Amino acid sequence: MPSAAPTEAELAAWADLPRDEQVRRYQEMFKHPDCNTFTTDTSDDILTAARKRVAARRHG
Repeated sequence: MPSAAPTEAELAAWADLPRDEQVRRYQEMFKHPDCNTFTTDTSDDILTAARKRVAARRHG
């Protein structure tokens, strides 16, 4: 699954992909069961959780 907070290198790699490959990858991602699960989390909740994961990854 793509990161909610991609690194600069990941952003650059994504930008280098042809559009049809980007679309194919999005289509594959949306087939994942996690993309079909409803949640009561708000977008702020999701962003906060993603930021915590990024911070934890950076601090080992």
